[in-house]
Amino acid sequence: MKKHYIKRRHHLHKGLCLFGLMGLALLLTGCGKTGEKTSIVLEPLHYKMDALKPYISDQTMRVHYGKHYAGYVDKANQFLKGGGFEGKTADEIIVLTAGKKEYTAIFNNVAQAWNHAFFFTCLKPDGGTVGGELADRIIKSFGSIETFKQEFLKAANSRFGSGWTWLVLDGEELKIVTTANADTPIAHGLRPVFTVDVWEHAYYLDYQNRRADFVENVLNHLADWDFVSSRLTSAK
Repeated sequence: MKKHYIKRRHHLHKGLCLFGLMGLALLLTGCGKTGEKTSIVLEPLHYKMDALKPYISDQTMRVHYGKHYAGYVDKANQFLKGGGFEGKTADEIIVLTAGKKEYTAIFNNVAQAWNHAFFFTCLKPDGGTVGGELADRIIKSFGSIETFKQEFLKAANSRFGSGWTWLVLDGEELKIVTTANADTPIAHGLRPVFTVDVWEHAYYLDYQNRRADFVENVLNHLADWDFVSSRLTSAK
């Protein structure tokens, strides 16, 4: 199974899950109505800060969610002031600014806010079980669930430096792609259905340089495959 790498453009459980989806929708599909001020929102977690232990510590969550993600949200809103993007959704801003040197700061911070909101919604305590139609789709695309996880892990380990590893829909086809830094599949016409943050700040306090262990634990113990299934369903 081939890995698909996205390069940055030149110049460039039912219940709680639904609550998280409602919050995430504000960022993923709209930050404001036309004519209203655009605002990127810090989305609330749909689980407690220490709920992902022992695979992700509450210390990591306080730094990752409370400082890095929150910082991107704050900076995004600062850079958007007077930028001419009033009433635009986060998705629209990402597409409009991708690859444009004059909008680098806006793209980096809006995209990172989007990526982080999406990542935290892809997680849940006691996750990792793939079933139903999603399992069928993964098996059809990758041959087996285990092969998919191996390919995803290989892609994550192969991403040099900071970035993201994604499961995306390219038309009707499921693919594994990676992006560098703040880049996101949205900027390339792809629909993300799952991601793992492979920036060092996502795992270094818990795993040091063992990125593979972090990604493997997310896949096997924390991935909210119900959320992924909902992304596939909404894509229809």
